[in-house]
Amino acid sequence: MEVTIAGTKLKLLKGDITTQKVEAIVNAANTGLWGGSGVDGAIHRVGGPAIAEECRRIREEQGGCPTGQAVITTGGLLPTCYVVHTVGPIWRSGDQGEDKLLSDAYYNSLKIAQKNKIKSIAFPSISTGAYRFPLERAARIALDTIKTFLLQNPSSFNEVRIVLYTTSILEIYKKALMNLLEKEQSF
Repeated sequence: MEVTIAGTKLKLLKGDITTQKVEAIVNAANTGLWGGSGVDGAIHRVGGPAIAEECRRIREEQGGCPTGQAVITTGGLLPTCYVVHTVGPIWRSGDQGEDKLLSDAYYNSLKIAQKNKIKSIAFPSISTGAYRFPLERAARIALDTIKTFLLQNPSSFNEVRIVLYTTSILEIYKKALMNLLEKEQSF
């Protein structure tokens, strides 16, 4: 599924984020930038030691990456130039600021990519795996945050992708995007 928002193609697709041929991919990282499980582990495995080395340097310089923030490293052996590492919130109860932190993770990833003049970027579904953020809620927040950023920063990107691992997750994101389009006819 593809729509255009403020001059940027927003694409939803099923796939493996480690194979995306874009300038940057986003890693759903942990605060220590250690390379954990899921997307994070896959990016570190495929990307090789250069990513781990840059993450080590970031830990030494600033102690890691706080929830909602983003840092950038090389893409290592990945078919991308950069990896934007962002930390989404762990779902607790929904009243611990999780929505805002998840929105910040997407927004700050786009902001750091824009600062580095990146024109194409691919996101996974942040916080919906091991961090247990409810998928439908996460999809709404992700898409609304990306839309808001693109409207505030027209033509900053040529393409923003959300790469989803399964068809069932892709369908949830498609439904969320259709709902957003119905509510907001400003595209």
